Amino acid sequence: MKLLENKIAMITGASRGIGRSTALLFADNGADIIFTDFREDDNSKSLLEELKGKGVRAAFYAADASNHERTLEIAKEIEKEFGRLDILINNAGITRDNLLLRMSPADWDLVINCNLRSVYNYCKAFTPMMIKQRSGSIINISSIVGINGNAGQCNYSATKAGIIGFTRSLAKELGSRNVRVNAVAPGFIETPMTKQLGEQALNDWLKAIPMRRPGQPEDIARTSLYLASELSTYITGQVLRCDGGLSL
Repeated sequence: MKLLENKIAMITGASRGIGRSTALLFADNGADIIFTDFREDDNSKSLLEELKGKGVRAAFYAADASNHERTLEIAKEIEKEFGRLDILINNAGITRDNLLLRMSPADWDLVINCNLRSVYNYCKAFTPMMIKQRSGSIINISSIVGINGNAGQCNYSATKAGIIGFTRSLAKELGSRNVRVNAVAPGFIETPMTKQLGEQALNDWLKAIPMRRPGQPEDIARTSLYLASELSTYITGQVLRCDGGLSL
């Protein structure tokens, strides 16, 4: 059984890592896939071809997720081309890590705009479509550092904590319209972003994880699949941690 048969899913920041794994898993489960990333490159082109090879409709939009006007343009195009949207996954995110004393205003603003404003942009643009059809699942990718904090990531943790508050508030606004809003809080996931860490930092993370291994993008994809599917129709406003026990 394909859990997302005849569903249309939108995933931001999907050319690599968690977003890419989610797009592929959702396509395997029958969903048509629309995805964005900052620019068209080899990663986005290869993902588009891979998705089409699975026999689903697929579309890519180059977009800065923090740009509100561009988001509205994409929403209009999707409504015209696809007619509806069943699943929205706000996955776009970046890091600019540093201790607060060394963090520049530019790095603060860049992370806030990409990670947090993008969630506002896409929810603002696509919830009217979901309200009209009286169905939908919104999944916002947060992080356990939005729950526990992490030294050197004041900007990143602020955005991920903000996403949690945003998720819970929007769930209360949209629940009566049968639109669910949940968040996934990944722990230490092996992605191109985390591979930039040194060996010592990696070992420190692994020692703190009860399962003694990093998570894989597929772990988060499967968690999102559950929240996107009919298996979770009475779940909204929740933050589902997928962290190997790191936040215990």
